[in-house]
Amino acid sequence: MNSDQEQVLRENIRQLIEVVKDKRTNEQNKLLQEENRLRGIVRSLIEVELRTLTENTTPDNDPTPNKSTGINMLEDLLKKIIPVLETDYKLLTTDAEQRISFRAHILNAVIGALTPAEANNEAGEEEAALDDLEEVVDVDIVDDTAENDKFIDIRTDSEKADEEEAEDPRDDFGVEGADETGRNVAYNAFKKIQTSVIDAYELLSNTEDQELFYDYLIANLKLYFDKFENELAAQVDEPTNQAYQDAVADEEGMEAEVGGEEELELEL
Repeated sequence: MNSDQEQVLRENIRQLIEVVKDKRTNEQNKLLQEENRLRGIVRSLIEVELRTLTENTTPDNDPTPNKSTGINMLEDLLKKIIPVLETDYKLLTTDAEQRISFRAHILNAVIGALTPAEANNEAGEEEAALDDLEEVVDVDIVDDTAENDKFIDIRTDSEKADEEEAEDPRDDFGVEGADETGRNVAYNAFKKIQTSVIDAYELLSNTEDQELFYDYLIANLKLYFDKFENELAAQVDEPTNQAYQDAVADEEGMEAEVGGEEELELEL
């Protein structure tokens, strides 16, 4: 092969290499473009799927309310007061009498707190009838307050203050014969929830709502107290096995033998 032929061959090889390179570059570009297009499609699909999952798993923060306004108000109230009562109830672990006293005092206090509210709601219905009676009946009433106004209190301010401090409000709160520790804890617990209970009830003016609220409140308090008691009573026995029991028995037997030998030595 002469130099001209060699030169032509080299040029053809160079051109072939360039063609191969160009072809390979074009294929790589096409592959890259196709890869980018596929990535875009996958990314879009992922975004759609994530959006769907988020919408389906969003918690229902606004559940369908009960048909009764009274029950709706009670449910909202229970969310506020039950954690308070549970915490204080479970502090009383010395004996069951303390918890029985706590329960009785809370129920009695709730009933006592709502009784005036019920009376106020009924007062409006009775007021018109009383006005009519006053127009018909003329009764002379002896005013005892006139004599009471003449009473002169000779106690000093410090004596009055001492007497007021001596009066324990928990005595009026108490149920006769009940455990005083349970009473005291119940007194503090009720002070925390009293306003919430009365405010929730007084928002209701419908008689049916009031009755449902009152009845279900007392029933739920009893049920929750039962639940708290069951949780306190639930105790899990410590796991054991025969080997452990045999070891304990052997140890007790050895202690008994040592004790017997000491007694014999003392007798000698």
